[in-house]
Amino acid sequence: MSKAALIERVAKKGKLSKAEAGRTVDLVMGEISAGLKAAKKEGKYTIGTFGTFSVTKRKARKGRNPQTGEPIKIKASKVLKFKPAAQLKKAAGC
Repeated sequence: MSKAALIERVAKKGKLSKAEAGRTVDLVMGEISAGLKAAKKEGKYTIGTFGTFSVTKRKARKGRNPQTGEPIKIKASKVLKFKPAAQLKKAAGC
């Protein structure tokens, strides 16, 4: 789903203008981002019945270029993960 589609759905369901819905979606996304930045030490940011975002580190590793088969080095990186809460899983039928 695109951000524009999400804003449109929020506007319809919340009986808001698209501008108000856009500000609301931006506010929620901003709060999640701010929560992740603030939770650097802990590495986790939990939103009650929604789920938990976490930042994990991946070690450097070896890989292969799929076109040439040539071995390459893949640098260490950080990865954002999401674990849905039980209520969200239940709502999705999982």
